[in-house]
Amino acid sequence: MSILFSPIREFFKKGDVILLGLCLAASFFGLALIYSATQYLGENRWIRFVSVQFIAVLLGVIVYMLLTFVDFQLFMEKRWKFLLMFNVFFLLLLLTPLGEDYNSGNLNWLVISRIIPRFPMDVQPNEIVKISFILLLALQIVKIQDHDLDISSIPSILQVGGHTVFMLGLIAVICGDFGMCVIYMMIFVAMAWASGVKLRWFLLVGGGLVLAAVVIWLFFLPETRWWNDYRIMRFRVVFDHSLDVRGRGWQQTRATLAIGSGRLFGQGYLNGIQTQSPSSDALPARHTDFIYAVCGEELGLVGCMALLLLLCLIVLRCIWVGRHASSPFHAYVCMGMAGMLMSQITFNVGMCLFVLPVMGLTLPFISYGGSSIITLFAAMGIVSSVKARPMPSWLRDRSHV
Repeated sequence: MSILFSPIREFFKKGDVILLGLCLAASFFGLALIYSATQYLGENRWIRFVSVQFIAVLLGVIVYMLLTFVDFQLFMEKRWKFLLMFNVFFLLLLLTPLGEDYNSGNLNWLVISRIIPRFPMDVQPNEIVKISFILLLALQIVKIQDHDLDISSIPSILQVGGHTVFMLGLIAVICGDFGMCVIYMMIFVAMAWASGVKLRWFLLVGGGLVLAAVVIWLFFLPETRWWNDYRIMRFRVVFDHSLDVRGRGWQQTRATLAIGSGRLFGQGYLNGIQTQSPSSDALPARHTDFIYAVCGEELGLVGCMALLLLLCLIVLRCIWVGRHASSPFHAYVCMGMAGMLMSQITFNVGMCLFVLPVMGLTLPFISYGGSSIITLFAAMGIVSSVKARPMPSWLRDRSHV
């Protein structure tokens, strides 16, 4: 028995128990919302969603604890080529008969039940690859700095930017998921900023993208059929809420109505008018993409602020661990994880508030998704592994000077 409990004691001694507690609190908050958001299905069909999510949380905790004991810097030094090949191969699996888009327009899912009957969840490769992308990008930045190269020099920017563009292109071509491409881009921005890339690069690239978008918008799109393409319409309805209310603006219109009707304290848990309505005209995707609207309707502004506070504490904990990391590699990894969470939270909430376009991005730890939950706990387990490897005493003393 001592052999069994020894690793657990070691985890509580070295691992990030605070981060684990925050992740569990957010996950159980999400479980409560998923339970409410699936009641309208009737006939105990909610049991499948809640049980899959609960099992995923338990598996996620195990993965979190196991990854705490892994030295990822040592692993990356020896296995980075394997990880890069894994990223490409895993995404290419979507082009096999296992790939499925579920009529969303994005080829995002691997249906494991096609080879393992009754397997309870599908796998989303671009969610899992986010973690290995962060590890590879952190190693790439460290290698550049180890060779005494300026991270803001053109060759350095071309290296880290080229890696990011390669991944964005792969996801765009294979999956067609431009929302996920935005998350990868924001991860790059967070890590590049943390590594010391000069502000002028962000202004130059960001300004160039905005200028290109405006030029295309004003001079090219109105003259083509793409002006009414569903991707373009997702942006157009954000600027004009009265445009295509029954079409591309329908989901967000229902979400804002749900959030607004909750007011300060909400309509009451399990009592939301849209959340509990079986009508097809009610709130869509209420247990996945628009679960924040469920929180707003049933728990009100107070519930929404509590949820956001909990998620922000997780992000801040990642940043805190990164600032106390034992090496630049570990620090960049933590900043990448924080950037991943912060961008996904921002875009999901912005989507529900109708200030950002629909991108098919779920709310971390809250929305339903077994593979997503396990992946998030794995990501936080890597942050915990950074916490478990403290800064050497001689360097720690100098950091306080």
